[in-house]
Order: sequence, then structure tokens, then C-alpha cells
Amino acid sequence: MDLSALASDWTVWNETEEKLILAYRPDVFDTERFPAPCLPTIYLTRGRRTRRPGADRTGQDWYVTLYLEPEVERDADSYETRDAAVEGAVDLANRFAAGSLDYRSLYQVPRDAYLDELDDLTGRT
Repeated sequence: MDLSALASDWTVWNETEEKLILAYRPDVFDTERFPAPCLPTIYLTRGRRTRRPGADRTGQDWYVTLYLEPEVERDADSYETRDAAVEGAVDLANRFAAGSLDYRSLYQVPRDAYLDELDDLTGRT
């Protein structure tokens, strides 16, 4: 797996054989500049990720999911291998960091002031 192409705005938050968690700019999602619960994260997991602790995540496929907030997520992309999933996660992270990912469409209830600030942070303005 190769994370060397990961945009510098992203941090490897946690990595095991079964998952990889990437966090976007944890230096600014510190409750002062941006709300900590809104820390954009990308989860790469074997099997579908679930919110229920201890729930079975069966399956051979690997899933990459972007979370903007605990209840705001992008539909997961699935991959057959971990290496392909890592490549997909890096691509997703880099598109987000470059401002080329439409994350506003993921919100059912727009938070315009917050999203305007996130646009500034990701260079979408």
C-alpha cells in the first residue's frame, strides 16, 4: 500500500490490517476554528463499516467512506483488494483537499456559514 501520494492536509490517524483512518486538518478542527465533531475523516475498512459497536462487518470487499460529520457521509466506494482501496482513499482525500469534491450535496440540511468556511479551507472559493 502506498500513502506517499496523500495530500499533506490529510493525516494517517490510525492504521491496522483491517482499517485505515485518514483525518483532514486535525490542526484546525480543534473546537475553536472548526467544530471537532466535523473533522472530515475517511475510513477504509474490510467489510461495511457500521455504527453499532461489535457489529459484524463480514465480507471480502474493502470500503472507503468519507464522513463530514457523525451523521453526514458519502456513500462508500467498494474495492476487491486493500491496495485498490488505499488508492481509492488517497484519490478521494486528494480530491477533497483540492476542493474538487462536491461535499455540499451530502447535506440534507445545509449549514451555509460552516460550508463557506470549509470551502475557504479547501480552496473551493
